[in-house]
Amino acid sequence: MEIIKTEIPDLLIIQPKVFEDERGYFLESYNQREFLKHGLDLNFVQDNESKSGYGVIRGLHYQLAPYSQTKLVRVIEGKVFDVAVDLREGSPTYGKWRGIELSAENKIQFLIPRGFAHGFSVLSETATFVYKCDNLYHPEAERGLNFNDPELNIDWRIDPKSAIISPKDKVLPNFKDVEKNFKFGK
Repeated sequence: MEIIKTEIPDLLIIQPKVFEDERGYFLESYNQREFLKHGLDLNFVQDNESKSGYGVIRGLHYQLAPYSQTKLVRVIEGKVFDVAVDLREGSPTYGKWRGIELSAENKIQFLIPRGFAHGFSVLSETATFVYKCDNLYHPEAERGLNFNDPELNIDWRIDPKSAIISPKDKVLPNFKDVEKNFKFGK
């Protein structure tokens, strides 16, 4: 398992070792010992899965502290463009975003720490997206950020005019107006 740092502190790309032969493939999507070797002491408590069609944008979602979540995300069918936005006040990358293509073919995972908003767009006909969380879902702490905020200027790799967005996500506030309670380094 290779753990790759990005330009945003604590936001990591995880490249599992994939063993392929005529039968198919095998990989470890998570190994606690390997994570601990890299200083990642996480206790995952919930796994989630969603299936979506082309053009769907889900997000950008997060939960306020103390219910914030670290997420280990990946795609097991199809292809998405996955995005994380740094909401941690005091971070050198506060308000910046990073995107990465995740697919069943590349098997890359994205480790999104607490204090980030998260979302993705579906680039294939369908995509099955799975992720582990280190905190349970708490609806009272759920918040979101407008996927189409002009200040963030995220390129979702699909035409925003034809994007399929949930009614809840369509009315999320822009970055400057979102409620957040995250501090960098805590």
